[in-house]
Amino acid sequence: MSMPTPSVEYVLISPMLIVFGVAVTGVLFEAFLPRRFRYAGQVTLAIGGLVAAFVAIVVVAGKIPSSGDTAVLRALAIDGPTLLLQATVVLVSVMAIIFIAERRGGNNVATGPGAATAVAPGLDSFTPQASAIPDSAGERQAVRLGVAQTEVFPLTMLAVGGMMVFPAANDLLTMFIALEVLSLPLYLLCGLARYRRLQSQEAGLKYFLLGAFSSAFFLYGVALLYGATGTLALPGIRDALAARPGDSMALTGIALLAVGLLFKVGAVPFHSWIPDVYDGAPTPITGFMAAATKVAAFGALLRVIYVAMPPLHDQWRPVLWAISILTMVIATITAINQTDVKRMLAYSSVAHVGFILTGVIADIPAGVSSTMFYLVAYSFSTVGAFAVVGLVRNTNGEENAAMSRWGGLGRRYPVVGLLFSMFLLAFAGIPLTSGFVSKFAVFKAAAEGGAVPLVIIGVVASGVAAYFYVRVIVLMFFTEPPAEELQVVMPSFWSKAAIAVCAAVTIGLGVFPQPLLDLVERAAQLVQ
Repeated sequence: MSMPTPSVEYVLISPMLIVFGVAVTGVLFEAFLPRRFRYAGQVTLAIGGLVAAFVAIVVVAGKIPSSGDTAVLRALAIDGPTLLLQATVVLVSVMAIIFIAERRGGNNVATGPGAATAVAPGLDSFTPQASAIPDSAGERQAVRLGVAQTEVFPLTMLAVGGMMVFPAANDLLTMFIALEVLSLPLYLLCGLARYRRLQSQEAGLKYFLLGAFSSAFFLYGVALLYGATGTLALPGIRDALAARPGDSMALTGIALLAVGLLFKVGAVPFHSWIPDVYDGAPTPITGFMAAATKVAAFGALLRVIYVAMPPLHDQWRPVLWAISILTMVIATITAINQTDVKRMLAYSSVAHVGFILTGVIADIPAGVSSTMFYLVAYSFSTVGAFAVVGLVRNTNGEENAAMSRWGGLGRRYPVVGLLFSMFLLAFAGIPLTSGFVSKFAVFKAAAEGGAVPLVIIGVVASGVAAYFYVRVIVLMFFTEPPAEELQVVMPSFWSKAAIAVCAAVTIGLGVFPQPLLDLVERAAQLVQ
């Protein structure tokens, strides 16, 4: 049997090649570049590579037909949703790299009326020596020497590359490889926090073990689907399912496949890893995961559902109904009881998964476009919110997200309080923020798709969720500060600019959403 001649469309996959090329170059920097040049070299390389990848995405968008194109023996689908989600991942990753690169410290503590004069040591969120035992002599010596953990940049770029391939995958084998490429660096990054080292390592180990189980479910589902349909290509699976819609092996394979995808998006009941991992990971990595990983995972979920599973509409839709309702209700109720800001935001991100799933369940073109709008808007607000959380430190320089310590923070640092309040109001879906337009879009699409009861539950859950967002705002502005007040460490100019961009996008998409709504509507055409 003759093998097909490989055909690689380098222009179409150039954004992904750029990111992976930057990641490999970053590894070489770690091996050969003198230590004193690594930090500046890695930051410049990472941000420059992401900007180049974004330019390449724009170029590719102008070259492909409206119905999209395929590349690498049809293993990758290069179409509107792929390019839009890839662009979102790249832009969010630029913000994340800036926060990851933050090393500002010394005497850069913000001052306000009645502020204490204690100086926090800095904003470096990563351990200086990952291989050292927590609180060992080796780690203390690395702290004294001012060693900087620069391996985080090529690891982050490898994760970004996997996130770009994940929503573009047009067959299940490519999708599995992308899942592993984006996940493995994140397992490491979650365990590199500078403070609370044991908790950080526990978070990384927990994420690794549960992620390995979910990958095994995904791979087993791929094997069963291949056995039932004889193909790994999503369009081929759709045709085979149309011919035999009741095949038990295929249905079992799809169920196992869904476990892997729903674990990655963080839907109930596959969400148990999120609070502990988000809380233990370095805060810049938490923001990166909560935003970029969600964009990539929902992109893959959209492709599987809308390309491979139309013949099983009556089977998968009731299941997603139940998962969406459970996700919204359980996450919202659990978030109310949280006493830590990071854990509250973690459960908030789970609740938003339920809201986004209402757009996926719509099963109409408006469902795809509204889901993509939600992902774009939510990702910028999330990165900005976690960036602000990372600025709040105690007098020892450690992050402190305990709500009991955040009393009066907004009065002492009004700009920080207002920025964080704006992101929280966007999560709550208050008008004139991107969150309101996002929720309105997905609920409208779900109603048009016949899921009116789901919309009612979503609106009620959204109203209840507003309570725990407003509670933090009241705490910051209308509560007396505790005896030991927290400090806000002022970041560098670039971090300030990145937070300002996230805030501008959050408000801009709430006031002027139409340009992005038009863009996602044009992009919502999956390759058939």
